[in-house]
Amino acid sequence: MVRHVVTEIAAGRGGQIVTPNVDILRRARRDREARAHVESADVVVADGKPLIWASQLAGNPLPARVPGSDLIWSLSAAMAEQNRSVYLFGGAPGTAGRAEQAMRSRFPGLRIAGHLSPPFGFDAHPDQLEAACATVAAAAPDLVYVGFGFPKQERVIARLRALLPGTWFLGCGGAIGFVAGIHRRAPRWMQRTGLEWLHRLANEPARLARRYLLHDLPFALELLAVTAVGRLRRRRDAAPEHRSPSSPAGGSGQPLSRPGGQS
Repeated sequence: MVRHVVTEIAAGRGGQIVTPNVDILRRARRDREARAHVESADVVVADGKPLIWASQLAGNPLPARVPGSDLIWSLSAAMAEQNRSVYLFGGAPGTAGRAEQAMRSRFPGLRIAGHLSPPFGFDAHPDQLEAACATVAAAAPDLVYVGFGFPKQERVIARLRALLPGTWFLGCGGAIGFVAGIHRRAPRWMQRTGLEWLHRLANEPARLARRYLLHDLPFALELLAVTAVGRLRRRRDAAPEHRSPSSPAGGSGQPLSRPGGQS
């Protein structure tokens, strides 16, 4: 992922990364706008352990979970090595400034083109949105971290891409807050075992309880169950006793296509 972004920036080509988790996948399944945001991205990587589990159950495993909260660090390290610039756009007032200080401390050679934490609801006011986007565009960064949550950050990115066609964008949700130290990520063992959501729920129950427990958890269980049943059915249909006597063992010889093309 990092090599791809570095190569594209060097070639003068911009792009966008979307990192779906269970909540984003749930919305994309039900909402046309959310699905369009995912489909319009240049790169889509899974930020959610249930998506990895589902791909494994489907027999077409994704290589790894790639959360935006990790990418913000690994991409920044690469940008520092390449003498490229980044911009921090998002978070509550003051958050992006603190994140900039943390990044400068960790990557002394990193060029930070600027930071901006606009007031809540700025995107609902055309003049404020235009002014914020103009501020980011004037800095001409190579890479912008946009942290307003899905799909608000994707709407902002769509505006910025028209102004900065050679820039890369990562919609990173709460990652700017993690970098700033406003919020703490779950321990590594919880990240590895797919329990990071429990850590976030414990830290922000009022904001996340309804989303996680009433919407995302049932969807994740449904996703895994449907995927498992689908694979069992494919195995059953592929068994020798279910093949037509006149059909060759390999079937039609046509490869199975993945829905939605590349990922």
